[in-house]
Amino acid sequence: MASIDASHLTQHRSATIWLTGVPGVGKTTLARRLEAELRSRGAIVESLDGDVVRSLQSNDLGYSKRDRNIQVRQIGLTCSLLSRNGVFSIAATVSPYREIREQVRLMHEPDRFIEVFVTCELANLVARDKKNLYERALRGDIPRFTGISDPYEAPANPEIVVHTDSETVEQSLDHILQWLLRAGYLHSDPSPLVPSFTVPVLELSV
Repeated sequence: MASIDASHLTQHRSATIWLTGVPGVGKTTLARRLEAELRSRGAIVESLDGDVVRSLQSNDLGYSKRDRNIQVRQIGLTCSLLSRNGVFSIAATVSPYREIREQVRLMHEPDRFIEVFVTCELANLVARDKKNLYERALRGDIPRFTGISDPYEAPANPEIVVHTDSETVEQSLDHILQWLLRAGYLHSDPSPLVPSFTVPVLELSV
């Protein structure tokens, strides 16, 4: 079935914004702020958080490489369908393996996939980890913890890199927004036309 691109309704060019990084690096916080900002500019937006999708759709999957890749592929397919139909999709998911992220990129139409590498030094992750997950993982109490006992493969050529140990959330958000403006995904007018009707989107996030 042919896609119906609703981008002309909002004057923006929709895409998937894929936030990847180790646990606790700030992906979800940044995704929520980005979603709110894009909505305020009249964009149609849907967010998919990896933990939420796992609890609602993929709770039978474990944390093996195969199971992680299945979940990433599921999220990627949904994002590709949304983005080609005029919806900005924001995915906040560890997605630790470079090869599967590249497969997700190929699921998308050209220029519809924007990879954002959210990074932070390990010492800062440990210091701000209120659940002590990193401390427990470093002691060996948590198996298959990405970045400690399980690999995380950083993107080779991400469109955007944000450093949450040296930037505030506002600075990281502005970094992404400025890139989207320069690349032509966002209209320079912060108050574009808003559709007079509601475009139904797939509800997969909280």
